[in-house]
Amino acid sequence: MSKLKELEKLLIQGSITRREFISRVSALGLTAAVSTMFFKSPAQAATPKKGGRFRLGLAGGSTTDSLDPATITDMMLQVVNQGQLRNTLVEIDQDANPIPELAESWEATPDAKKWVFKLRKGVEFHNGKTMDADDVIYSINHHRGADTKSAAKGIIEAIADIKKDGKDTVIFTLTGGNADFPYIMSDYHLTISPAGDKFVGGMGTGGYILKDYEPGVRAFAVRNPNYFKANSAYFDEVETLSIPDVNARTNALKTGQIDAMNRCELKTVQFLKRTRGIQVMQQNGFKHYTFAMRTDTAPFDNNDVRLALKYAIDRKQMVKTILRGFGAIGNDHPISMANRYHAADLPQRQFDPDKAKFHLKKSGAGNVTFRLHAADAAFVGAVDAAVLYQEKAKTVGINLEVVREPNDGYWSNVWLKKPWCAVFWGGRPTEDMMFSTAYAADASWNDTFWKNKRFNELLVAARAELDETKRRKMYHEMQGIVRDDGGVVVPMFAADLSAATDKIGHDKLGANWEMDGFRCAERWWFK
Repeated sequence: MSKLKELEKLLIQGSITRREFISRVSALGLTAAVSTMFFKSPAQAATPKKGGRFRLGLAGGSTTDSLDPATITDMMLQVVNQGQLRNTLVEIDQDANPIPELAESWEATPDAKKWVFKLRKGVEFHNGKTMDADDVIYSINHHRGADTKSAAKGIIEAIADIKKDGKDTVIFTLTGGNADFPYIMSDYHLTISPAGDKFVGGMGTGGYILKDYEPGVRAFAVRNPNYFKANSAYFDEVETLSIPDVNARTNALKTGQIDAMNRCELKTVQFLKRTRGIQVMQQNGFKHYTFAMRTDTAPFDNNDVRLALKYAIDRKQMVKTILRGFGAIGNDHPISMANRYHAADLPQRQFDPDKAKFHLKKSGAGNVTFRLHAADAAFVGAVDAAVLYQEKAKTVGINLEVVREPNDGYWSNVWLKKPWCAVFWGGRPTEDMMFSTAYAADASWNDTFWKNKRFNELLVAARAELDETKRRKMYHEMQGIVRDDGGVVVPMFAADLSAATDKIGHDKLGANWEMDGFRCAERWWFK
């Protein structure tokens, strides 16, 4: 890593101030080469100020929510958990690179099977306890083992052993090599709590300390005066409100009841852009919308049924109508153009009435009515997307019934339960993380319950492969397998559109997750 990149990462994680950054860069004679992230515009170069109550209005939130990171599925708690209360060993920066957070550094053996993480010294939990290796091991083990109910089980099941070497070093031994292991340690489930903690009180090392929490309603937190990141967590207080209805969120922002919101209404976002005192922010990353079919349940256990439904959707029309052009067409797999090994040469599936009819006839399910469950809790416009899908499928003789579900409880009562439903995925920064989370045979979030022997063999092999050419070939094949055999219709990749009062200041936005990688409360400030 170059000296400049090292200094940029230290600045991002708060280990040095902007003044120190500029001083060191100048001493190296590298001022002219500094990233535009820091000097391009007055807004980005502005000095953050501390103070104020930051009020967030977010889609999502349910009365069944828990602060246990193993069970978090919803946007509201993702922002509260990782963006406010707790930290992970590794952080994903605004350029989608892994940088140290609770870890100070890491290194791997040449085969990428053993990873040694050096922990940052002197980091305190909200209760005053100093974080050490025991806390890390305890927190990660919460997601391991046969009895865990953690959604992260699939992405860390390759961890064969965790041990400490003194209080500040943790050694992970994997069953096979994984060149992307630091990315895995950034997953929002893998936040660190004190050893022995029950995980339900929000205890962590984060920039804010939880003072009040009402599931599905509100979370209120105050700045952590002992936060280890010197240049972060600028607000005195953060109030996070569940506002599932996009119109309600928008009105709350316009009337000054909240300072920021996520998932803008695409139908009206152009009007919002022209609203005085409001800034609209666009992030292009890994987010995609899907219609997931349970392949263990008839009629979706028949691949010809699945193919018929994949050919019966007009992806271009859906991007134009539902996303208002703020996105790109999908190809029935979850790997976006932003991913390193995106299979750009894979033939793009199109709306094809003849092929839809062919596979429907071949399946023998011509008179079946396919029930598609949807709610706007899945994604903004999910019900409209389902209706559009219904209308297009009807033209090729496919009977599709849209079942409108309540927003509250959608993720606990519909997703992973109904045979076919609308789903939101934020995506993952690496192919392995995305596939391991939702497509591996035994993954907790394998929402299509799909199992493919060849795919799972490649998943293990690609994870350990250090040759870039060979690895790329494997991931290309895997995308094709999901496209042609999987139980998921992926019609579109969506840009993240959020909005805030123009009194909010921020640097370059991270695109790995919504709201600046979930970290808006930590990274933003009042001007």
